[in-house]
Amino acid sequence: MTSASDEQREGQERRAPPEKDAANADSNKDDTRRRFLKLSLVAGLVLAVGGIASVARSLFSPLAPEPGPPGPTTQTVTETVTVGSTGTSATTSTSSGGSTAPSPFPRVRVAKLSDLTGGQTVTFNYPLDNTPNLLAKLGQKADGGVGPDGDIVAFSQLCQHLGCVWGYVPTSGSPKCDSSYKAAGPVGYCCCHGSVYDLTSGAKVMVGPSPRPQPQVTLEFDSSTEDIYATGMGPPTIFGHDTGSNDVLNDLQGGTVVS
Repeated sequence: MTSASDEQREGQERRAPPEKDAANADSNKDDTRRRFLKLSLVAGLVLAVGGIASVARSLFSPLAPEPGPPGPTTQTVTETVTVGSTGTSATTSTSSGGSTAPSPFPRVRVAKLSDLTGGQTVTFNYPLDNTPNLLAKLGQKADGGVGPDGDIVAFSQLCQHLGCVWGYVPTSGSPKCDSSYKAAGPVGYCCCHGSVYDLTSGAKVMVGPSPRPQPQVTLEFDSSTEDIYATGMGPPTIFGHDTGSNDVLNDLQGGTVVS
């Protein structure tokens, strides 16, 4: 038989679990809140570090240039020939697939290889119609020479002393004005005042009074046709064209450019 006190204890025990459940629920809520706060703190730290790194990259990384329009593709082939005793280089270039500034000097056919047989020389005007030059096949390799033997050269024929026209004297030859002179090699001889130029070495001065070598014509030889072309002038300038200057563009002033 159950007493009243027993019934009260059973009622209290039956009522106790809801209180425990509430306490457990509060504890679970606190745990969830703590986990949420931890996750929020970690996420905040990650975002802060990422922001600092981004700012650092923006400060210390170079700005990439904005892409411009694509330019033309150009392939250039360059040939450089050392001209004369001064060691000056004349450079010619040919390009494909793009545009380049054209040379101010004309490309002019001046002779064929057969015109130079038997020690013959050819005179021609270049780059102007009033500036004479002499073309010769020397019989021995020369600075700036073209042709099968590298011995075809051309020079301005206006002496660098006072502008007289000099003549060609082959090896062992003599100029008309001085039969006592015997050339040890192919030379240019000026009968006005006796200047002598070594045509195998860029017309350097062998005997004065000329103060400088003769300007050398840049030549091109076409082996398929045996044609010889003049394509430019080397320094110094032609006599009477800012004489003694190395700016060969002065050679294009004072007359009509040949074509």
